[in-house]
Amino acid sequence: MSPLASLADLVHGPLERWARERGDAIALDDGQATLGFGDLYGAVRKVADALNEAHAPNTVLVDDRQPTLCRIVEFLGVIESGRCAAVSDPDWTGPTREAVRASIDATPCRDCPPSTPTSPFYIGFTSGSTGLPKGFRRDHRSWVESFKVCIDTFGPDAASRIAVPGRFSHSLFLFGILFGLWTGTGVVLQERYSAARLLDSLRKGDTPCLVAVPTQLVMALDMANRRGMAPIRGVRLILISGARWMRERTPELRRLCPNARIIEFYGASETSFIAWMLADEHTPAQIVGRPFSNVDIDVRDTAGPGREGLIFVRSPMVFMGYAGGGDDGTAALRDGDWLSVRDMGRVDESGRLHLVGRQNRMIVTQGKNMFPEELESVLAAHRGVLAASVHGLHHPVRGHQVAAVLKLEPDAGVTVEGVTAWCRQHLEAYKVPRLLFACDDWPLTGSGKTDHHRLGHTLAADRATTTWLRRLH
Repeated sequence: MSPLASLADLVHGPLERWARERGDAIALDDGQATLGFGDLYGAVRKVADALNEAHAPNTVLVDDRQPTLCRIVEFLGVIESGRCAAVSDPDWTGPTREAVRASIDATPCRDCPPSTPTSPFYIGFTSGSTGLPKGFRRDHRSWVESFKVCIDTFGPDAASRIAVPGRFSHSLFLFGILFGLWTGTGVVLQERYSAARLLDSLRKGDTPCLVAVPTQLVMALDMANRRGMAPIRGVRLILISGARWMRERTPELRRLCPNARIIEFYGASETSFIAWMLADEHTPAQIVGRPFSNVDIDVRDTAGPGREGLIFVRSPMVFMGYAGGGDDGTAALRDGDWLSVRDMGRVDESGRLHLVGRQNRMIVTQGKNMFPEELESVLAAHRGVLAASVHGLHHPVRGHQVAAVLKLEPDAGVTVEGVTAWCRQHLEAYKVPRLLFACDDWPLTGSGKTDHHRLGHTLAADRATTTWLRRLH
C-alpha cells in the first residue's frame, strides 16, 4: 500500500484496522454462515497472496458461480492485491460471459503497484441497448467520497450495521456491502431475496440501516400486511434507490418502521449519488430532491428558459470511464469535469431537481415531447397495475402513437376505459396511451428492473400476433 494513501482513503483499507481492533465482530452474515472481521481479513490476504504468486492480470473477473460470501472475499482479495475486480452477472449467457472475459486484458502482472485513491478497483456492468454489457470503471476515491457524504448527510445511522438484501452484481448492493465493511459495522446479506427473511432479520433489531430497491420494499410490505406484523422499531434509516419509489406506499412503510427516516436518492452507476429527499407521498413523482453537498448540477437547456434539458453533474464521485466498447447511444457524456448519463430534467425555484426521463426514451407524439417515465408512474399507481412500460409506435399522422404494456394483478378487472380515465385525470391528453397491452411473463434485466428494450422490440416487431403480449380491450 502506498505510504501516501490513508487506509480510510481506500475502499478496502479499513479492513486491516477492524481485524486488529474488533476481529471477533461479525463482518458478513448471509443467514447461513458468518465471517468475523479477523477471519475475513485473513481470507482476503490469502486470496491476494495467491494472485500475486500467480502473477494474475491487472483486472480479474470474479467467479459468479460461488456463494455470495466467497465472491465478496475474492473481490476484496483482488483489490487488496492492488488489482481491479470485474463483477459479472450470474444471469449472463455463456457467450456473453466469454465475450466479456475475452475483452479483459489477460497479460500477467508480475509487480502490481500498490493501490492509491485514484487506482481502479471495480468494473461493474450495465446493460446497453445493443451488444455487450457496458463496463464502468471506478476508482477508490469515487466510492470513498460516496461513503463520506452518506455519513455527512444522514448521520450516525448510516454508519451502523446494514441490511443489504440484493445481488452482489448490482452496484447499489455492492456499494452497501463495501460501505458496511468500510465503517466496521458489518453487513447482513441474502443469497437470494426473500421478503420473509428480510422482515425476520429487521425484527431482530441489529440492522438499523437498510438499503433496498422499491420492488423489495413492496414485497416486504405486502408480506407484513398479510402477517399483521407489529411495527419494527429497530430500523432507523431506509435508503431507497434503483428505480422510482411508489410514494403512495410511504405511509405503510412509515407505519411498519415508525422510527426510520425513509430516504429516496437518485444516482447512476457512473455518478454515484446525485440528489436525495425524504420520502413523501405528497411530492410529485418527477421530483428527486436536492443535490448532495458535494454535487453540482447544470441543466443544459436547448429549448429555452424553464424547459427541460440534459442533466450534467460535477462531483468527486463520478466514474473513471468505460472499460472498452463504443457509444451505443446510452453511454454517459463528458464535458470536462461535467458528466451526463443522458437523463432529462430541470431544477425548480426551490433548488429541487425534477427528473423527467431518459433522453433515448423520449417520444415525439402530436408534435410534442413526452417521457415514458411520467406515464409509467401514473399507470403503476392505478389499482391492479403492478408495472408498466411505455413506448412510441410509428404513426403516419401523430409521428408516434403512445402504447403501454401492463403487468396486471390476476383477476383485477383492469379495463381500457378505466385506465384511460385514470390517465386523463392525471395527464395532458397527448400523454394518454392510445394502445394498451398486457404481459403475463414480465421481462426483467439482470438487475431486476423492467426490460423496456425487450418489451419495446417485441411490441414494434409484431404487436398483433405475438404470443406473450395481448391487446387489452
